[in-house]
Amino acid sequence: MPQRLTEPLIRDRHGDLRPATWPEALSAVAMGLQNSVERHGVQSFGAFSCSKATNELNYALQKFARTVIGSNNIDSCNRT
Repeated sequence: MPQRLTEPLIRDRHGDLRPATWPEALSAVAMGLQNSVERHGVQSFGAFSCSKATNELNYALQKFARTVIGSNNIDSCNRT
């Protein structure tokens, strides 16, 4: 069984993975989302939540998508 990661990894300019701090990794994710939305618009973003998640987690995801990203593209498998 392979070992589990103990720290986040991000890609450098050459495409190689390197260890990063949590603040650095979260910043990279935020910048990636921001760049994608700026390039393709808010309708390019979508979120899908799980019915096994708590109501609070599902609420937080839809709040993030609507207020931070600006997209109403949210769905879940709660209807099934």
